Amino acid sequence: MLSHEDNETLCRVGAGTAMGTLMRRFWLPALLEEEVAIPDGAPVRLRILGEDLIAFRDSENRVGIVDAYCAHRRAGLFFGRNEASGIRCVYHGWKFDVDGQCTDIPSEPTDTGYKNRVKIKAYKTAVRGGVVWVYMGPVELMPQVPDFEWSRLPAPQRTVTKRIQYTNWTQAVEGGIDSAHVSFLHGHNTKTSTGVNFQDSEEVWHYLEKDKHPVFSVTEMPHGMQINARRNADSSTYYWRITQFLLPFYTLTPPTVDPKDSLGADYYGHAWVPIDDESCWTWTFHARPKGAFSKEERDLFEGKEGFWGPIDDNYHPIYNLANNYMIDRERQKHDNFTGIEGIQNQDAAVQESMGPMVDRTQEHLGHSDLAIVRFRRMLLNMARALEAGQAPAAAAGGALYNKRPGTMLLDQSVPVETGAKTWLQGSE
Repeated sequence: MLSHEDNETLCRVGAGTAMGTLMRRFWLPALLEEEVAIPDGAPVRLRILGEDLIAFRDSENRVGIVDAYCAHRRAGLFFGRNEASGIRCVYHGWKFDVDGQCTDIPSEPTDTGYKNRVKIKAYKTAVRGGVVWVYMGPVELMPQVPDFEWSRLPAPQRTVTKRIQYTNWTQAVEGGIDSAHVSFLHGHNTKTSTGVNFQDSEEVWHYLEKDKHPVFSVTEMPHGMQINARRNADSSTYYWRITQFLLPFYTLTPPTVDPKDSLGADYYGHAWVPIDDESCWTWTFHARPKGAFSKEERDLFEGKEGFWGPIDDNYHPIYNLANNYMIDRERQKHDNFTGIEGIQNQDAAVQESMGPMVDRTQEHLGHSDLAIVRFRRMLLNMARALEAGQAPAAAAGGALYNKRPGTMLLDQSVPVETGAKTWLQGSE
């Protein structure tokens, strides 16, 4: 369990907090590129790390993320006119470019130069992998954009989606690095069920069902952590599932294909981007290093009614706390373990059931929570180190993010660090 003080430090991300300051040293996924696809299109409301912002694509195809409020009388720029390389407030016509610089004040004399002295908050952006990324830290310390393999695959070989979750970001991350829950939360009660995932093989489900007590080890890495979950396969072989945790809030999830054919297999991952202290965006990206998705697969993985949905046009889940995630108690008895449809909805149900920010002073952790303990310690240490002047090294190393998760069978005599090495590096 954590002390109340540590829990507050871990969870709070607003401006001036220790964790919020750390988060602002990393590039963060902000929007799907499709949300600001059209130059001079409508601006989009955005809230990240407790800050109200708007995003827009200007006449020159540049994406800006700026303060949500005009510098004049603080009217909302969401209602502004996106035109001629800037966003113009409809209250008095003040206009701002993607760098936050005021470029026109039609209600003031033109010879004063007043507009040159007016700026609003603006953050650096980058577009990569169908995602608009934002950097909210000191410009002079701006790092590389993280070089995820999925983010530079051709568009036919990747999908990206997002949905809102009403919990603190840490609850979601901890679900992502907890490999033990797969056998339960995403499990099924019958042998005829399709298993935990859209790619399940009979072999994988056999291993997960056979050994529900995985042995965990955690290796700290420059990018974060490598989380190794070992299950008995037979008398001489272990079945390994290796999850990657990448700072500050990304995970790469092991594929659930036949482990004998998993090298270069499809995989997916998540990012949990704090909106504020009590909600976050759950991003899901899906990579196919060896080829393109079919139209049917793309509809499944990326469509609002697909595997990671269903969600509405504002990316809000249809299965939610208000309707108890549409739990089916008969199905819970006879089919899947929860009675809730969909991995993402199952995760949201248990994580949101903890409340918007869980009280970790009431927990009782076990051996299977090793990765969670290490995650908390790592983030708290990094936040406090930054307060003492030590910058987060991972933020500066874009190439550190070129990783894959892994699943494999290894002889019991082979150390996982040796046997898994080939599986865990992304393509160049």
